[in-house]
Amino acid sequence: MGEQGVRFPLRRIRSPRWAEQPGTWRQARPELIAAALRRAQARPSGNWFVLAGSREISASRPFGRTVAGVELVAWRDGSGELHVGPGACPHLGAPLREARLHEGRLVCRWHGMCLGEGTAGWRTFPAHDDGVLAWVRLDAAGGEAPLPAPVLPTRPPPAGSVDAVATAVGVCEPRDVVANRLDPWHGSWFHPYSFANLEVLREPDAERDEFEVAVSFRLTGGVGVPVRATFTAPEPRTVVMHIVAGEGLGSVVETHATPLGRNSAGRPTTAVVEAVVAHSTRPGFRLARAAAGGLRPVMRWAALRLWRDDLAYAERRCELRGRSGG
Repeated sequence: MGEQGVRFPLRRIRSPRWAEQPGTWRQARPELIAAALRRAQARPSGNWFVLAGSREISASRPFGRTVAGVELVAWRDGSGELHVGPGACPHLGAPLREARLHEGRLVCRWHGMCLGEGTAGWRTFPAHDDGVLAWVRLDAAGGEAPLPAPVLPTRPPPAGSVDAVATAVGVCEPRDVVANRLDPWHGSWFHPYSFANLEVLREPDAERDEFEVAVSFRLTGGVGVPVRATFTAPEPRTVVMHIVAGEGLGSVVETHATPLGRNSAGRPTTAVVEAVVAHSTRPGFRLARAAAGGLRPVMRWAALRLWRDDLAYAERRCELRGRSGG
């Protein structure tokens, strides 16, 4: 039933105590999760990587991040267009994340070298802003046939939505983050503060490569919102949850895993960039949209609370693989 068919979306949750809920370890078959991960990794990304949330990159100061071992700097010109270039000044290697912006171009603080589109000997990378996330295409790092734009999931109309982006960093590889999301069975065990009565209704098959789950999002100890959701992996570093029935119909949670490089200990690090696009056709949601500036920090907090646990899952998976030499 859609959200308009329910006058009051909150429900009293009746769920067993944590240790008394039915175990899901028999359903969470390692070979099934591994097969779903292999299919995700086989899909094309076109060498596109999520760099950051769109709002993180402005025309007032540069934004710096290393992606797949490549130091990058991102900025916007006077028209708001996104640009991404190498993060080291071609003169003497100064960090351009510390540069100044003047008339849409970077001005290096070391010797005043001015850099932008068309600067001889310094080329920017293809960039894409989808309105929620900023992307960069790194053909040398991706190693695939390039695509003109990222592989994007279906999102609800921006006019009726509120989006927020949260970023967390873990010591693991992107595949560990994706594998975490392709294991829906851990939800009410690992996150009992957020999920209750989670049931996997459908596993991936030859007809539809997706998981479908029924779950209640817990708001307080005994009150929550029941929904149905699907999980799909449209490309190797992304898993998307769509709300397909219940409150928030059409809402999307996109989990993007961006490889950063290796830390001082030589271990791989990955940024989890999670975009939550909340949507509702209820009249009251207009008030939420009007207060989006105050709502976004709450949405980010909720996402990071989950990833505090899920990064431990991903990091443990990476650690065990390292022990076995896999």
